Amino acid sequence: MHQQIYDKLKAIARAGDITTYSDIAPLANLDMSKQEDQNRIAQILGEISTFEHQNGRPMLSAAVIHKEDNIPGPGFFALAKELGIYNQKNDVLFFVNELKRVHDYWKHHQN
Repeated sequence: MHQQIYDKLKAIARAGDITTYSDIAPLANLDMSKQEDQNRIAQILGEISTFEHQNGRPMLSAAVIHKEDNIPGPGFFALAKELGIYNQKNDVLFFVNELKRVHDYWKHHQN
């Protein structure tokens, strides 16, 4: 797991904030104009959210959105389905609820 991105996302969540893929990509020396780097950031975020889910926490990558449409990419929703936590038909509603869970959890935890 990419520790620097993980730590940054926890800080963002504790602040009740969000970030974009292009804002966190440089932490892993990635350039979002390159498809291979887009794939790599998706992989990193997937590893983080899988780890969080395995430890009983919400998907931390909910705090990462596209600048263009203000929601996470399709990989976020695919992973949520794979983890068995996406049982809705509305991506925006699921995202909003998961982001709220992320903010609520990290506001009260420092681990």
